[in-house]
Amino acid sequence: MAGNSQRRGAVRKGGTKKGQTVGSGGQRRRGLEGRGATPKAVDRSYHPAAKRARAAAKAAENPRGHRSPAGRRNDDQPEMVLGRNPVVECLRADVPATALYVAIGADSDDRLKEAVQRAADMGISILEVPRAELDRLTANGMHQGIGLQIPPYRYVHPDDLIVRAKENHERPLLVALDNISDPRNLGAVIRSVAAFGGHGVVIPQRRSASVTAVAWRTSAGAAARLPVARATNLTRTLKEWQKQGVRVVGLDAGGDTSLDDFDGTDPLVVVVGSEGKGLSRLVRETCDEILSIPMAGEVESLNASVAAGVVLSDIARRRRG
Repeated sequence: MAGNSQRRGAVRKGGTKKGQTVGSGGQRRRGLEGRGATPKAVDRSYHPAAKRARAAAKAAENPRGHRSPAGRRNDDQPEMVLGRNPVVECLRADVPATALYVAIGADSDDRLKEAVQRAADMGISILEVPRAELDRLTANGMHQGIGLQIPPYRYVHPDDLIVRAKENHERPLLVALDNISDPRNLGAVIRSVAAFGGHGVVIPQRRSASVTAVAWRTSAGAAARLPVARATNLTRTLKEWQKQGVRVVGLDAGGDTSLDDFDGTDPLVVVVGSEGKGLSRLVRETCDEILSIPMAGEVESLNASVAAGVVLSDIARRRRG
């Protein structure tokens, strides 16, 4: 009708089926094509099955949730030393390191300058990173703008300690640590063994201090020269050494043999227990004899590392004689 064409509803809209339309360009056709097989649930990172698989793999790497006595992570992982004083001390002691992390914009002082200079002289990579990145690498964030990455210590097999001594045509002199959980004691013992001509130190794989940065610093670099072994079962290792003609002597304040009456010229393993717990029952029963240090006054016992140093010094004197 006349005038109806002016109504809104009478105007033909573009793009209707009656008029010319723009093609989809094959989008609908491609949308109907198959996208391949659906990935397995464990292969999809967001899926609960994938999360359970990751948790199971992590538990397999760390069975029973075992952690070192100091609450550190797995000993086979690199260690991060934090703080300006600890980092400088490690570098002064020639502790092996792979990288020095310095936060961008960190306040410069003598310690920071010395750490950077020593790292450069030792050929250690120096990485300048944002402070947020250094926070991520550290658990508590108490890094003072600097961190030193130390690779895991390379332990030797316990049998290698005996072999090395015999290859040098020397009577083996070893120290075994039982229930020693303080890495400073471990480092001090390593230093004493190296000073008095010992051939190595053996520690249990579990419930024992490890050769960490603290032990490195306390050993004053001796950990780089003296081999340290880790025994899966300390008692079994001591029994194997006894079969090879090595005498196993435990060190305890209540021992039945005085250091004054001890020869110490035989192939020897000195077993040192902690100051509090002493030797464990099985290790004590394995020892050929228990040695005590005669002391004046009312002192009942010595620190484990001090006691080891006293005994090793006396043994070295007798062997020189």
